[in-house]
Amino acid sequence: MRLTALALLLALPALRADEGMWTFDNIPVQKIKAKYGVELDGAWLKKLQLATVRFPGGTGAFVSGDGLVVTNHHVGRGSIAQVSSTHADLVRNGFTAASRAQEIPVPGLELMMLVASENITAKVNAAVPKGMADKDALTARRTVLAELRKAEEARTGLTCEPVTLYQGGEYWLYSYRKFTDVRLAAAPELQVAAFGGDPDNYTYPRHNLDFSLFRVYENGQPYHPEAFLPFSAKGVAMGELTFISGHPGVTFRQQTHAQMVYARDIGIPHQLQTLNRQKAALLALSATSPEARRLAAETIYSIENGHKRMSGQLLGLAKPENLKQVEQAEAALMAAVAKNPALQARVGGSWKQVAQAVARQQALLKETTCISAGRVGLLGHALTLVRLADEEAKPSAQRLTEFSDGNLKAAKARLLSPRPAQKPVDEALLAEGLREALAELGADHPYVKAMLGGQSPEAVAKTAVGGTQLGDPALRKQLAEGGKAALAASSDPMIVLARKLDPFNRAIRKQVEDEVTSIIAEQGGRIAEARFKAFGKTLYPDATFTLRLGYGPVQTYHNGTGTLAQPFTTFMGMYDRHLGWGGNASAAEGGVWTLPQRWLDRQAKLDLSTPFNFIYACDTVGGNSGSPVVNVQGQFVGINFDSVYEGQGGYYVYDPDTKRAVATDGRAILETLRKIMDAGYLADELLGK
Repeated sequence: MRLTALALLLALPALRADEGMWTFDNIPVQKIKAKYGVELDGAWLKKLQLATVRFPGGTGAFVSGDGLVVTNHHVGRGSIAQVSSTHADLVRNGFTAASRAQEIPVPGLELMMLVASENITAKVNAAVPKGMADKDALTARRTVLAELRKAEEARTGLTCEPVTLYQGGEYWLYSYRKFTDVRLAAAPELQVAAFGGDPDNYTYPRHNLDFSLFRVYENGQPYHPEAFLPFSAKGVAMGELTFISGHPGVTFRQQTHAQMVYARDIGIPHQLQTLNRQKAALLALSATSPEARRLAAETIYSIENGHKRMSGQLLGLAKPENLKQVEQAEAALMAAVAKNPALQARVGGSWKQVAQAVARQQALLKETTCISAGRVGLLGHALTLVRLADEEAKPSAQRLTEFSDGNLKAAKARLLSPRPAQKPVDEALLAEGLREALAELGADHPYVKAMLGGQSPEAVAKTAVGGTQLGDPALRKQLAEGGKAALAASSDPMIVLARKLDPFNRAIRKQVEDEVTSIIAEQGGRIAEARFKAFGKTLYPDATFTLRLGYGPVQTYHNGTGTLAQPFTTFMGMYDRHLGWGGNASAAEGGVWTLPQRWLDRQAKLDLSTPFNFIYACDTVGGNSGSPVVNVQGQFVGINFDSVYEGQGGYYVYDPDTKRAVATDGRAILETLRKIMDAGYLADELLGK
């Protein structure tokens, strides 16, 4: 089944510059040594792995021997908002614990540290005999993955997750240590953490102090991690090699040409339309009161961030040379497969089948979007409760994936999480979701009729959210433990709405799995198999929100302004931008370039030449937010918080000329802790003093 040398050469997708999000079992050590003269040993890599933790939606890192963890302000913002109140808005005003006794516990916040991984490819593939239908193969793989997960969790007591790499070329089981006692130690004001707001998002030069500090406790005492990354007092310089360790969320670089064309022409534009609807609904809510604005701020930020990111992805996909590159690589691989009779028999028709599945995906798109709980947290809880008893009564292999034996523990943990619901936000999003369903599917669609029952979307949302008691974790626990009888007796209006949603969601979900997901998984996996047989692990897998390593120097680029982007910004640049927009008297773009008063009062204390943000050539995407940036000594030099707009096409096709990440410089964090935030003791801890 080996491909010819010429075919391999033609089909090989060339890795350019410092491309790649590499799994820790397959770091390109020799390539890094050949290019940079730096040899990474196992101890260095293990330290970086164990120092890196996963936050919900992002990354963080242990940065002291007493369990201090750094992440982005925007990654920690939901937790900061959670422990805020009307009288103490810690997101807006910032927070510094005067001592460890004043650090604030964040109920429900869990951090995950990868401690072990096992390649289970052979076990998973053994569950799929030759000739099995695609939809049955999908079920078989999910079943064995869930079983392996359950067995490993029982054996180790760790939290385990199955991971699919190389589009099915490999399957792994990752085992995590979970930290549940996490406390807020310090965070700057939102106005400096997100300076420039949405207008500056995904741009460069930047001036964002996008960091927050938490501390992990164990048995009531600060946790002493096995590995941590001390801050470098010296920092990093132009051209210096850096490394990033984090959890990039998702990339699509190994998708077929047909899938990328669908994303460009149909999928992404449709998602942008939905995001526009949701943002408009939440802006309307925000205008009703300062408290509503506070509650909606985090979700609005998330929506704006997603909108700009996907707009950048469209920009990359719209470049003819990018999709041409994908098309040519695909044609070369197809030609190489055709020269091998065994591979041709197994893989030759896969591209056509994927294209047919993509056509079905387009046909089902509107129903897939509308018939779900969406972002409405309370409806998501209700739907889980409605399904829980029914699913548990079935054999594991016949359940919805999230309720299988291997996944059930995690599903229940999400259901019982003490993180509070934001009722006004849920009501606004539920009403908008029903309005979208009415507009997209029509008033005569059975789902729309069932959900609205002759009422307006606004009235249904008001009744369901206003009357529900599911915001109380104790009630959710009671209903979950009460089984079918408790659910049948419940008249909670959100439960009632979830009962209406359930059959429609199950039906569209099954249709998508049978006609789209299973085909793309099986046939896309076969394409990946051919690529994997040809190139093995000389390539890196698409991102899967699992731990990866990237590398590259601090490096400038042409950002479309006719000149080179400066590698570093400074405190001086932030104040200049602030004044250039009219200072605190300005209301431009909602006042996004204003500064908190103490930043004006204490300006003279700062060394304004201190580096603030920098750009560097590590390959990153969303999920890398909060990732530590380290030097060759493994010292912390910055924290990743963004990448440039021109490089967002890198979700699909890597472009070395524009793929730049943006980090908050560690020196800016230290300067701020000492001279603005009255947290010199934390700065000393970060430096190991």
